[in-house]
Amino acid sequence: MKTSEKTAEARRCLRRYHTENKTEEAPALLELPFCRAIKTNQDLLPETPWTHIFYNDFWGTLLTHSGSHKSYRPLCTLSFRLNHAIGGLNPWSYHLVNVLLHAAVTGLFTSFSKILLGDGYWTVLAGVMFASHPIHTEAVAGIVGRADVGASLFFLLSLLCYVKHCSTRGYSARTWGWFLGTGLCAGCSMLWKEQGVTVLAVSAVYDVFVFHRLKMNQILPTIYKRKNLSLFLSISLLTFWGTFLLGARLYWMGNKPPSFSNSDNPAADSDSLLARTLTFFYLPTKNLWLLLCPDTLSFDWSMDAVPLLKTVCDWRNLHTVAFYTGLLLLAYYCLKSPGVERECNGKFVTNGKQNANGHSCHSDVEYRNSEIKPSFASKVENGIKNNASQRTQLPSTENIVVLSLSLLVIPFVPATNLFFYVGFVIAERVLYIPSMGFCLLITVGARALYVKVQKRFLKTLIFYATATLIVFYGLKTAIRNGDWQNEEMLYRSGIKVNPAKAWGNLGNVLKSQSKISEAESAYRNALYYRSNMADMLYNLGLLLQENSRFAEALHYYKLAIGSRPTLASAYLNTGIILMNQGKTEEARRTFLKCSEIPDENLKDPHAHKSSVTSCLYNLGKLYHEQGHYEDALSVYKEAIQKMPRQFAPQSLYNMMGEAYMRLSKLPEAEHWYMESLRSKTDHIPAHLTYGKLLALTV
Repeated sequence: MKTSEKTAEARRCLRRYHTENKTEEAPALLELPFCRAIKTNQDLLPETPWTHIFYNDFWGTLLTHSGSHKSYRPLCTLSFRLNHAIGGLNPWSYHLVNVLLHAAVTGLFTSFSKILLGDGYWTVLAGVMFASHPIHTEAVAGIVGRADVGASLFFLLSLLCYVKHCSTRGYSARTWGWFLGTGLCAGCSMLWKEQGVTVLAVSAVYDVFVFHRLKMNQILPTIYKRKNLSLFLSISLLTFWGTFLLGARLYWMGNKPPSFSNSDNPAADSDSLLARTLTFFYLPTKNLWLLLCPDTLSFDWSMDAVPLLKTVCDWRNLHTVAFYTGLLLLAYYCLKSPGVERECNGKFVTNGKQNANGHSCHSDVEYRNSEIKPSFASKVENGIKNNASQRTQLPSTENIVVLSLSLLVIPFVPATNLFFYVGFVIAERVLYIPSMGFCLLITVGARALYVKVQKRFLKTLIFYATATLIVFYGLKTAIRNGDWQNEEMLYRSGIKVNPAKAWGNLGNVLKSQSKISEAESAYRNALYYRSNMADMLYNLGLLLQENSRFAEALHYYKLAIGSRPTLASAYLNTGIILMNQGKTEEARRTFLKCSEIPDENLKDPHAHKSSVTSCLYNLGKLYHEQGHYEDALSVYKEAIQKMPRQFAPQSLYNMMGEAYMRLSKLPEAEHWYMESLRSKTDHIPAHLTYGKLLALTV
């Protein structure tokens, strides 16, 4: 660069600096991310290669990292990336996609119900009940709940493909095309959310107990005598594909289960085997109650939202006993050998023959070996319009109950802690798929009562009682959607269920609204219920630091570090306060300790690395102010090596240039000033220092 050009450039840099009457502060104070799945997820950004989605978990952390949540949902993350490409972080488009997905799932569920219940008002009731159930609010209104809704979409597509496979098996060459669709949709469902793979087990239940109408005592003889090789082949292929998908997923996530903190799942961390056992047995009961009576809902059920059952004397064990007893009795009644009288297609029959109700129901052998044509009925008591074009008889109530139970139970099994510990106590969004089984169970139960009673008044009462239940569900959903309108209302609604978590999140919202005293009160309320929450201690310390209450802030930072020794951001802000108070040696030790904390087993390694980089930056700045420029350069270089992708490096690069200029290494200084301006073209300190450098070289 010529001398005249350098002079002009120096003047421009200095002029730009003086035009802006302030300098940019170095990265120092860090707050917890609002939404790791979207706002801080680097996988959504266009500059990130889209292939990273298939190597990272739902939160953008490398799947094989020790702190990864192991939630492998690349198709859901890909949908978020498409949303981000179209509308950035505007929430409107994200919510629109969620609503459209829920509408599509409702349509598919209604179509599936039609296969079981026929073309009548009972099918409509089942579909409307699913569409309006309050338990779905979190999955649909909460953007990250898209994983459950998307998984449900492909879950139903897979199940419907298998229904087609069963109906065309032995009659059409396309039957294995439908089976291929079953496998592909099951894989897609699992790539939206893990529990999607359970559709293969539900498909097997449909084939055995609904399509072939076998009882428990008929399964082994059928396999042993090879009466139905096509059934055996289909079930074997379902088993093989399910095993392959599970094995591939386990291998892809590093053959290690995730690890969770005590607050995520307190029962899993309990030292008492009795407490773990009683609590894990009770939780499905609580989940069923939320489906049946969703009066109290919450955005978060972790920590002490459901207290542990520590003794057999806990009265909640009665709920557990009643739940499992009822479940087993219902399953036994539907799976036992055919008795004298049973109910088929909404009518009572005896030993597969026509009874007084005038409705034909064939035996299992007759069903498998002949085409069954339903008789005409003058009345439409069970909500099914029979006509001559109807080719296949509908399943009996027992068949539908078995399938409903499988649809309710099997997709919920991964959340029971039976095979591995999960990172939650209760999660309403997890009930999105199981609620299909619940809605079918309620509907077929109401239909069975409707058919059984003789008086028209009682029939009308049962029908309208079911409709009224749906209306109440719809009203509760409307009210619950009001809670999801904004963060403040959502967190206030969760105070009665999980006060510690709700007050803490509410404090963050109030702080963003500049309601400082209310935010401080909310943080202290959270700590009243759970005093060892490192995040809340840190957030309170951050609030106090920003309001120049440094002594109190230091106190809470130290408490946060004591509660979680790996909380790098607490070390960072502690060091900054100590440095500003002139306690340089104590600040230096704090920054050094922070820089040595590994990111192993941390939920958010990216945020941790940002804090560590900021600690190194401030440590280098401390050396710089003491005149130890070589030490400062060494620390800056280490910071650059540890710097994560999302870290804004302009201040770090500028300080590198400053250190080189102090050591009279002007070419190196110019390089780093230019790097700083390349990172952020309007970085004022870099313009100032670069202008000074150019002025020196004129």
